Amino acid sequence: MGNALSAEVASRLFLSGNDAVAHAVRDAGVRVAAAYPGTPSTEILEVVARFPGLYAEWSPNEKVALEVALGASMMGARAFSAMKHVGLNVASDALMTLTVTGVEGGLVIAVADDVGMSSSQNEQDSRFWGRFAHIPVFEPADSQEAYDMTRAAYRLSEAFKVPVLLRLTTRICHVKGRVELSAAETHEPGGFTKDPRRWVMVPGNAKPRLPLMFEREAALAAEAEASPLNRLEAGSDRRIGFVTSGPAYMHVREAFPDAPVLKLGLSYPPPLTKVRELAALVETLVVVEETEPLLENELRAAGIRCEGKNLLPRLGELAPEVLRRGIATLRGDVVADAPALPAQQVFPRPPTMCVACPHLGIYYTLSQLRNIIISGDIGCYTLGAGHPWNALDTCISMGASMGMALGMDKGRGAADQNKKIVAVIGDSTFMHMGMQGLLDITYNRGNVTILLLDNRAVGMTGGQDNPATGRDIHGIEAPRVDFPRICEALGVKKERIRVVDPYQLPVLFKALREETKIEEPSVIITDRPCVLIDDYKKTPPYAVTEDKCTGCGNCLDVGCPAIHVTRRGKEVKASGKEVDLAFVRIETSACTGCGLCVQPCAPEAIAHSVPVMPVRFMQRSGGAA
Repeated sequence: MGNALSAEVASRLFLSGNDAVAHAVRDAGVRVAAAYPGTPSTEILEVVARFPGLYAEWSPNEKVALEVALGASMMGARAFSAMKHVGLNVASDALMTLTVTGVEGGLVIAVADDVGMSSSQNEQDSRFWGRFAHIPVFEPADSQEAYDMTRAAYRLSEAFKVPVLLRLTTRICHVKGRVELSAAETHEPGGFTKDPRRWVMVPGNAKPRLPLMFEREAALAAEAEASPLNRLEAGSDRRIGFVTSGPAYMHVREAFPDAPVLKLGLSYPPPLTKVRELAALVETLVVVEETEPLLENELRAAGIRCEGKNLLPRLGELAPEVLRRGIATLRGDVVADAPALPAQQVFPRPPTMCVACPHLGIYYTLSQLRNIIISGDIGCYTLGAGHPWNALDTCISMGASMGMALGMDKGRGAADQNKKIVAVIGDSTFMHMGMQGLLDITYNRGNVTILLLDNRAVGMTGGQDNPATGRDIHGIEAPRVDFPRICEALGVKKERIRVVDPYQLPVLFKALREETKIEEPSVIITDRPCVLIDDYKKTPPYAVTEDKCTGCGNCLDVGCPAIHVTRRGKEVKASGKEVDLAFVRIETSACTGCGLCVQPCAPEAIAHSVPVMPVRFMQRSGGAA
């Protein structure tokens, strides 16, 4: 009895959507899983990697991750790939041919849309990729469905020899719920079958496969009509019926519990017959979708009258209060404004870097330079655009800092002739998409100085390992990238490559000043680990001697959040100029002893709170500070 109870409890877990997908990948008998970390999808592969007997890897980018999964599928193995919405843009080159070849072993691609842009540079609707690539799209509405639909996606993938897109959103990825696991299955790869007409996509082989792709899509449309994942829920209020999917379904159910709803789990191809059935039951049909009017436009093209984005916003989550307000005019309801709460005096908390982050000294130094343009990239270091540094001028996409810097150099006019161009890029981003940009800079003789910030982690998404850390996804020792040698191989002269300690501000400042004067490509590699990973070693904290602090505020310009202003004042100089004063203290419980604040402190009011022996930071091979 006890054993039976234990088995029952073990199959019922409290999981986020990401956790649920990971468990489904394991229980579906997947053999190979590959991803590139990106919020909100990161945790899927982190959980998958814990399961024994399943190969998991962090790939250099999403395109490589999808190609790894495809290779496993060609061998007849079940495979999985995960990424955030902008990652699918990177992987799309492989995806758009993969849809023509089809798959052998089941292949599921989980793509997490950051609806509301919690941590992304744009807001995309990945359902478009299903239409564009002619592949089915599953949209879970909670953690249980994330598990069940992932399992179902593998069955559908193998039945139709098609990759399946599992579209998640931030709300699904991170909200937890109870999940009942079903019996795990094993899946033995069938082996690779040589078939150049299928796998070698030269035009002569690809053209005959295009009609097969459209035949498959028609068969999938019939599957969508019969699928239990698309269900029509009756309601007593027939004034308005809703067609919806994913987390928007939950919001519709909360806002309008008595309305008929067609919930789409397999949302592409759309089940038009079921939609028409609902339309016949209600006075008005409303499509509720996050974020684009994709289904709405398809229904109208099919001759089905409906409302949608004329009532509801095209950006952000469609929370119940948003729905009620948008639908109020159709139902004749009056929606009262929420009672206004008294304004709260909340101390502003803009996003900032961590205490002792190695990027602090970099942006402090950049902020001291004049007559430069700084091309930025995607990562923790994007925060350099904010206060107090204001030392980043652009940020577009992964790896874009390199190509944009070259374009700035080649496109400059008379007004910018004397300006220095600096590109800032992190280690993981450099390997993801930056190396090609550096090659372009050297090949085309660009006058650009590159700051390659090696903090030995994918810091922005939680400190995951990558080829520069010397460890794989399991923490096992792996070959470690040598950035100086890579830069030299990509065409940068050896004497124009420097490795510096970003905590040594005078050295960093000198390197930047000298390299930006050289009219050829140069690379400055900063080499300190992220403060949130095990590689980082703390030293005793610093403290401010109050009677020595003159209130100059120089230490505040570093931007370390461990430094707090205790009081402010003003001083009139002999010249008659009035200057602001800021007297500070250091939160010793947060301070890691990096020493960044000590260096700009004019009155030498900052010192270790306890005496310490000097520690020399060891540089990696390939350069010296």
